[in-house]
Amino acid sequence: MMYYLYHIPGKKVGVTTNLEERVHKQQGYYPGEYEIIETSEDINFISAGERIMQKCYGYKVDEVLYSELKFNNTDMNINITEQTTTFPCPVVKLKGQLMDNIGMRWETEHGDLHISPKTIEWIMDNVQTSKYNPQRCYVYNKAFARFYDNHDVYAEHEASLADLHMKDQYPRTGGIMMDHAKEMTIDRGLNDFDLIRMWARQRGLYDKGDTKTQTLKLMEEAGEICRAVLKDDHDQVVDGIGDCVVVLTNLAELQGVSIEQCIKAAYNEICNRTGKMVNGTFKKD
Repeated sequence: MMYYLYHIPGKKVGVTTNLEERVHKQQGYYPGEYEIIETSEDINFISAGERIMQKCYGYKVDEVLYSELKFNNTDMNINITEQTTTFPCPVVKLKGQLMDNIGMRWETEHGDLHISPKTIEWIMDNVQTSKYNPQRCYVYNKAFARFYDNHDVYAEHEASLADLHMKDQYPRTGGIMMDHAKEMTIDRGLNDFDLIRMWARQRGLYDKGDTKTQTLKLMEEAGEICRAVLKDDHDQVVDGIGDCVVVLTNLAELQGVSIEQCIKAAYNEICNRTGKMVNGTFKKD
């Protein structure tokens, strides 16, 4: 099955297996109004990519991975309008229904909402009985979305690498970050490393590549930096350094470690060194 990671500018980043049904019919966006970021048959790869790109664009980050969502095994047929989400049971039976459907996610005008132990608490504190049918109850979508802004919905979950970078100051009620804020997000090292690994994995580098070829590639890129330095070509020096970082990230992954682990190990090795500068080079004692 092919999974599509798509972006509706100013609205959201999402995943689907059926663009026509999900994006065209259900959400009302057509080719030219959205973009396909990635396609893959690997649901775990696409699920991780969805969170990474949601964070990069400054959108609300999904609490539950796409790969962990319940799509067909729920008995709870909720009704979603622009203002409310209505549950098909009275308030006294709602908590049990919610507990049975942990992992369920749905879309609203104010962003994606989820059922989790943390959000169940909020729902039960804010749910209201329908004025038209006492056997149904509802919550306001905007208020529910605001809950994500004001509470740490990740507190009860074991943090993944993506989670650790999604908990900070990023807005969860939709909208794109200002350019400078987006740049701050993308410029964070781990996030860039995640994107590099995502790029490499999609292209089969970790399945078909090997450490020897990546080492040779590293030497090639280092040579490019040397030539650029000798020519005093600033732009090419920057490009060469970036290329080396990409190669090193992939080399580490092929070696069974992360680039972050390598950097940490190297820093721990040098952080307490003493020495002096000799002919432009630091010489340790």
